[in-house]
Amino acid sequence: MRLANPVELLSRSTRVLLAMALFGIFVLPQRVAAQNQDEFDNYKVKLEGYWVYSRPSGIFQGANDTSGVDLQADLHFNQYSTFVGKLDWKFTHKNHLYVQGFAFNSSREVVLDRTIQFQGQTFLANATVQGTLNSPVYVLGYQYDIIRRRRGHLGIAVQANIFDTHASLKADAQIVGGQPQAAVRASGSILAPLPVAGPEFRYYLTNSPRVFVDGSVYGMYFFGYGNFISTAGVLGVTINKHLALKAGYQLGSRLVVNASPRADRIGITMTQQGPVAGVEIVF
Repeated sequence: MRLANPVELLSRSTRVLLAMALFGIFVLPQRVAAQNQDEFDNYKVKLEGYWVYSRPSGIFQGANDTSGVDLQADLHFNQYSTFVGKLDWKFTHKNHLYVQGFAFNSSREVVLDRTIQFQGQTFLANATVQGTLNSPVYVLGYQYDIIRRRRGHLGIAVQANIFDTHASLKADAQIVGGQPQAAVRASGSILAPLPVAGPEFRYYLTNSPRVFVDGSVYGMYFFGYGNFISTAGVLGVTINKHLALKAGYQLGSRLVVNASPRADRIGITMTQQGPVAGVEIVF
């Protein structure tokens, strides 16, 4: 019986390892690339822009106030148009980094139905008051797609939402109930960086990239500080490989930050909801 030559064994092992290395270098990437190309949702960079017709509701409250100012009952805020933008970089097959921005701004001049207090200032019933609420939101996020298939994906996102909220009330000098009323002005702000997380998905309704649905649910509870939850769904129609049109409804974006006299922090409970429409551009 002839024993195997160690040199031959080494040579065979070397050839097997070399063959495996060549397979890994040249064959697997081509198969993965082919699989990626088969996915309808295949891109490196995605830019989304939406028009939102939002209806704000809720209250804002001064740091030492016992009651709040109601956006609907007191200030009669109406629906208004705003813009949402998002830039998504898919730097690997399943990993994303993205930035997003919202602009929520409302202003209204009303005659108060009741006397209210805000930030230690009193605004009398029947006084004409200018109420303003500016609440832009800046988002930095990361998403991992736990499922990615030809007809869509399911991802889990973790993001930091930075809420930069400013509220103000202003009443000029006037006659209220036959009595002179001095000019009154009060304002407050809160900068709240809040971490949130939740699922995001896309599903193509047929075995074609033509029509799809997107949806997301994000939220977090912050115990005594507050909480946040947001849900949205849109229907998309692909025009070509770079452009899609999208429309849907923001079911609700609800932010709660509790007032804190010790931190001189105003409190806010605000819900935004309404139809959305926009475009998606991918490369």
